[in-house]
Amino acid sequence: MILLVLLASMLISAVAIIQYKEQSEDYHKGRLERKEGSIQTHLKRVLNGRQNTWEVKTENVPLIFKEEIYNIADIHKLQINLYDLEGGLLISSKAGLQNNNAEKCLDAVIMNAISHNVEFNNDSEIAQHRYVDKHKENGETFQSSYTYITDNKSKAIAILNIPYLEKDDFLAKELLEFLKRIGFAFILILLTAIGIAFLLSKYITKSLKTISDKINTTRLEKRNKKIDVDETSEEISTLVNSYNSMIDELEESAVQLAKSEREQAWREMAKQVAHEIKNPLTPMRLTVQNFQRKFNPEDEKIHDKVDEYSKTLIQQIDTMSSIASAFSNFAKMPAQQNETLNVVKIVKLALDIFNEDYIFFTAEKEEIIAKFDRTQLIRVVTNLVKNAIQAMPEHQTPKIVINVGDNNGNVIITVSDNGSGVSEANKDKVFEPKFTTKTSGMGLGLAMVKNIVETYKGHISFVSEKDKGTTFKVIFPKE
Repeated sequence: MILLVLLASMLISAVAIIQYKEQSEDYHKGRLERKEGSIQTHLKRVLNGRQNTWEVKTENVPLIFKEEIYNIADIHKLQINLYDLEGGLLISSKAGLQNNNAEKCLDAVIMNAISHNVEFNNDSEIAQHRYVDKHKENGETFQSSYTYITDNKSKAIAILNIPYLEKDDFLAKELLEFLKRIGFAFILILLTAIGIAFLLSKYITKSLKTISDKINTTRLEKRNKKIDVDETSEEISTLVNSYNSMIDELEESAVQLAKSEREQAWREMAKQVAHEIKNPLTPMRLTVQNFQRKFNPEDEKIHDKVDEYSKTLIQQIDTMSSIASAFSNFAKMPAQQNETLNVVKIVKLALDIFNEDYIFFTAEKEEIIAKFDRTQLIRVVTNLVKNAIQAMPEHQTPKIVINVGDNNGNVIITVSDNGSGVSEANKDKVFEPKFTTKTSGMGLGLAMVKNIVETYKGHISFVSEKDKGTTFKVIFPKE
């Protein structure tokens, strides 16, 4: 109701202002036409009067109206300018206009408009050549009319120009008074509407208060009480019955939902375990293939290489073992075993499983000591690097840079790539379980990385630009 009153007041005010503008335009248009007609009549009387001893032609116009033009302008309270048929100024009631070169000649556009624009005069009921130029100057609106002055034979001998200033003081004052009065009326109506709306809202919501309290306390995980309300309207009674029926259905749905959630939790756990087991299998296979391809019994460093490959395989086997041993406890998979370690060394060790020559490692220090689970730190790095590798488009020269540093008691690990980036639509979904833009994989890697980092009271974030690359940043405390 209040909004309706406000809209009505604004609409009526807008209509009033539009009406005022249209009325003002019609008033000035009609006034200029009346003034123009009166001045034309006055000029013709002078031309055809007995006191005029000059021949009525264009050359004699300045002589005929030498003194009379000032009297005519004073009587009609308007400036009068007379031009010849070529647009040159003949005489004007404005002092000094003869010396103003800018106003001595009419513009070609105006001359063309006068000759081609024919209007029907309502007073004389005769069609005549007429043109009105309307423009604004210094915030004020000016009209300037142009018509032909003719002799007794209706032959044009001069062009009459009447400049006219639109003064809206009186109309503006009337509009302001009208808006004030309608404003007071609408304030009264608004106060009345507020009072009525308050009383109606009290009456309507009184019966709904009990229902509202019950609905606010309704929970899926607990047993909810039904509503019992006496002396209600038919509509409220229908609402109460619908709510009570919903409570019965809700209890039945809660049992089914609990069962479904347990089954879903086991399915999600199985997917995550399968994903984590698959992660070390891929580098193990790559390591064995690389060893098989480069194996040379006669190589002097064959024992060092065998030892290096063995360490890599053992490392991944340990990861799989920790996942399998923690399978029975989904929330703690894999079990955390904090140890003091050199983050720089562990990250380099995690990168050894990758054979891509476009992976570069940098560290701000040779040694950054922190307390972290060795296996989980390796999982964080390998997941981020694998994600970066998979983001590389085929047509681009790939580059991945891993950096390790520290600041204010925190370890900072960044993984940057120049891949395809993350679109704006997918930025909020990157860390969601099962979200992936790849054709393979279950989209659990980044979700697990986030869980691991947050378990150690850390934070993971990323910045990405489409088709330019992505940078993931992991921060976690040293202690």
